[in-house]
Amino acid sequence: MSSSWKLILIAAVTASALPGPGRGQTPSDTSAQAAIVAPAAAPATTVGSAPAEAVATEPFAWGDFTWLNGQNRQKSALLDTKYFTGSMLIDVNYNYSFNHPNDHTNVGSTATFREGEFNLSFVGFGGDFHWNNVRGRLMTQFGTRATGVPRNDLSPDRGQYDLRDAFRYISEAYGGYHWDVWNGINLDVGIFMSYIGLFSYDNFENWDYQPSYTSDNTPWFFQGIRMQNFLSDRFKLELWVINGWQSYGMFNEMPGLGTQILWRPIESITFISNDYVGKDTLTYNTSCSATSTAPSGSTCSPVTPLANPYSRLRFHSDNSYLQRYLVNPGGFITRAAFSLTADIGFENGGGVTPFGHVDGDVTTNGKPATGGQNFLSWMLYNRFWFTDIFALTVGGGMMHNPGRYLVLAPTGAASPFNGGQYAFTMNPGDKFDAWDCSAGFQYMPSEYITWGTQVVHRHASVPYFAGPGGVTSATGTWPGGGFDPTYQPDLVNSETRWIFYMLFRM
Repeated sequence: MSSSWKLILIAAVTASALPGPGRGQTPSDTSAQAAIVAPAAAPATTVGSAPAEAVATEPFAWGDFTWLNGQNRQKSALLDTKYFTGSMLIDVNYNYSFNHPNDHTNVGSTATFREGEFNLSFVGFGGDFHWNNVRGRLMTQFGTRATGVPRNDLSPDRGQYDLRDAFRYISEAYGGYHWDVWNGINLDVGIFMSYIGLFSYDNFENWDYQPSYTSDNTPWFFQGIRMQNFLSDRFKLELWVINGWQSYGMFNEMPGLGTQILWRPIESITFISNDYVGKDTLTYNTSCSATSTAPSGSTCSPVTPLANPYSRLRFHSDNSYLQRYLVNPGGFITRAAFSLTADIGFENGGGVTPFGHVDGDVTTNGKPATGGQNFLSWMLYNRFWFTDIFALTVGGGMMHNPGRYLVLAPTGAASPFNGGQYAFTMNPGDKFDAWDCSAGFQYMPSEYITWGTQVVHRHASVPYFAGPGGVTSATGTWPGGGFDPTYQPDLVNSETRWIFYMLFRM
């Protein structure tokens, strides 16, 4: 195989991040935050040095990008052979909520699911197959993410064959081909990471464990076709034709379409922009409101059909800027960098408008819903490295979502999908504003392991997080997999959690 192709394959594995769905995020050097290893002709620059001069032509192989959020910090692929480059990941956390929910259930997160106990969140193994210009990748996923993330995908409710079970233990699976055109073209078909929201699905690659809402409420994975075009060694244009917005299947008859632009003009600056358009709404509103259309078997009554949701169009734009502003190899703080991410998205048609009044017969509490169906959010993080073994990250963000269409639905009796009498509603016009802040510390004694802790406080404008009474029953149990529909879950406006975690990657 050509030297450029071999380099891209090695970089792809060292950069891969497991998905889960969605958000997120693993694909290759080729991905938005993927790690690139400098070729032999242009060794990786040391911390603080200027970018290597025009020696290598491989994309992003001319500098050290291990400082990026959502980027693998490993310098090389350890389990590398001529035909296969292997990888194994283990993610374990202990998530302690000061709300002390009696059912040990965490609400509103794709990073943590259980509270007050040790949690095997993710374990995956697999890797990249490569021969000549043929490429393929398979990564499994086990642990709580294997069920926690797929539950947010409603596309399997249209049709049969239980797509959640079919794909829940696969984080990435695709085959493809590489062409030595420009600085490389990759065409992949299967399940791959989206990288919308900056953070990687693989927490080993992130500055912190629990991301802000911008990342947590946007996709971790896509299923379909991805074409990565490396127009230069500093610029990538990626095109998607996919089933939908973090969905295994299609909600209607229109595929989702998207692009990703990645530009690294110099070693210390990275720009990432993702844009998506599609139609991703089911034929009913997944809410227990008496004015919404409810799933079959729901206790909600009466129900009123909405305008044709298949005509509802979704658009989303996700944009990030990352800058390393300090390099001081001999100092107490050896490196410092920040990341800023801003998103805007909306839905239009099928009874809703992006901004202002919501059309049609949709009401909230008997009054016309207002505010539009849009998503506005941002998050800002700053990271300090101490001798490249220790790191401190502080940051947070906010989300404005007057239609709740991207809000992670609570679980248990609070879930709008279970038909409980006091379920959290997800109607157009149901407002949701939230903010969070966090501080995290990491100890990285090796390239292959990270020990970390993070304190995060989150607040919402409506009761949303699990309170002391939990979200399943008065006793905190879920007998027989069901619940009492008359039970009122204990939802509160705020939560503070302390997370301890270990991340292993080989």
